[in-house]
Amino acid sequence: MGHRIFTTAVADVYPHYVTKVERKGRTRDELDAVTCWLTGFDRDELEQHLASGTTFEDFFAEARLNPGAELITGSVCGVKVQEVEDPLMRRIRYLDKLVDELAKGKALEKVLRTPAA
Repeated sequence: MGHRIFTTAVADVYPHYVTKVERKGRTRDELDAVTCWLTGFDRDELEQHLASGTTFEDFFAEARLNPGAELITGSVCGVKVQEVEDPLMRRIRYLDKLVDELAKGKALEKVLRTPAA
């Protein structure tokens, strides 16, 4: 049995992400860029998932996770994202961490990690 967030629609949470980043002077476009970077979706695909009520479970099942996602470290709600064992929960926490970094004013270029060549 999974966590309740797994069966929650991304569209139910996304407005909270938007509010969080906008309250700190960032934009929905920046949030979408971060989300697309993590998931591999383009903006149209992201909008389709939001409009159709896709659950987090299905959202990340269809995602083409960015290889740079493994570089996301740090804590969200007191939990180190790199130590989360459940793969789906780890992906959700990756998104949470990116939203937090964006809201805290981190430069978009730094939020969008790229793997070392």
